[in-house]
Amino acid sequence: QGTRDHPPAQAALRERLLSAVVSCFKRHGAAAIDTPVLELRETLIGKYGEGTKLIYELQDQGGELLALRYDLTVPFARYLAMNKVTKMKRYHVAKVYRRDNPATTRGRYREFYQCDFDIAGQFDPMIPDAECLKIVHEILSDLQLGDFVIKVNDRRILKGVFAVCGVPESKFIPACSTVDKLDKVPWEEVRSEMVGEKGLSPEAADHIGEYVQLHGGLDLIERLLQDPKLSQNKLAKEGLGDMKLLFEYLTLFGITGKISFDLSLARGLDYYTGVIFEAVLLQQENERVEEPVSVGSVAGGGRYDGLVGMFDPKGRKVPCVGVSIGIERIFSILEQRLEASGEKLRTTETQVLVATPQKDLLAARLKLISELWDAGIKAEMLYKKDPKLLKQLQYCEDTGIPLAAIVGEQELADGVVKLRDVATREEVRM
Repeated sequence: QGTRDHPPAQAALRERLLSAVVSCFKRHGAAAIDTPVLELRETLIGKYGEGTKLIYELQDQGGELLALRYDLTVPFARYLAMNKVTKMKRYHVAKVYRRDNPATTRGRYREFYQCDFDIAGQFDPMIPDAECLKIVHEILSDLQLGDFVIKVNDRRILKGVFAVCGVPESKFIPACSTVDKLDKVPWEEVRSEMVGEKGLSPEAADHIGEYVQLHGGLDLIERLLQDPKLSQNKLAKEGLGDMKLLFEYLTLFGITGKISFDLSLARGLDYYTGVIFEAVLLQQENERVEEPVSVGSVAGGGRYDGLVGMFDPKGRKVPCVGVSIGIERIFSILEQRLEASGEKLRTTETQVLVATPQKDLLAARLKLISELWDAGIKAEMLYKKDPKLLKQLQYCEDTGIPLAAIVGEQELADGVVKLRDVATREEVRM
């Protein structure tokens, strides 16, 4: 359950998608790394908030308690600490595992790919953060998925809001994960969960409600900087100051049209310390598909300055900010679009089929195809001694091979090859 096989057409689409994402990461100067699919259980436990219960734990294997990786961020932090790396821009595309209730229609699986880009190191505030948001904007624009919005918030602003609303520090994480549901359920439900399950007072919950339903841009940041209560809170003030700086950089990148400063964004993971963001696809009104895919977040990330320090024996911190592209969800959308359009996707890259029109010419085919392969040309032939020419040309049409190189007795005698364009049926001798 929650895993799947990918037949050739899906694998080809996935490869095309991943290469678009990776080329963006490379354009921004990231180097690739790889980490094991297994981590020590203690590396993962306690880093994911409520997600911890979704970690796949393995039985004791030769004296080690192991687990399958849950994301690519914690392994990256462990990698930096273990190798004493203090500065790095990396990307990592790999499978991760979550013991979730699969909702395959929404692109939720137990085994799925993540595509991460992270910048680790001590830099001036908000410059790397702005670049991460630019990357999300580039990828979503490039893939032409339709209209989207990137919501941005800051953990420090949230902490400040909770503090001025009278929420004790111990209830910050649980309150966060409840607020994070605001994009899926109405405020009334969020409020009753805060009061009923998370033990906040009704007054505190109402007070939080006044803030977390706000969203906007620079104007909202300016307004909150003037807010009599928030401006007295050190954390909120820091967060808002940085948010203002971030929006200045995003204005220079020319992408603020798609960015929304949204106070309800909390992101459930424990390790975020500063800016957090999430990209959401907006429902298309005039979808050709009868049942438009209801797709939530397609990218998310943020700043996690404390994570590397957790793995360093001396507690040395390495500030980090990163983004993860939700490739499975994007893949679900593109797959459904492809089905709806009826377009056939090529599953191979063969450029030419070596064909023969008469019998007893297998030797000629084998010699020619070998020359093509040695020259680096992608070529195929049918595995029959004497196939009919029509059969061979039909194979080209079925698989999308554009050219057929035909060698018959006449061509052999003249020392040439007849090259046929399968689509137009034009032929040239060469």
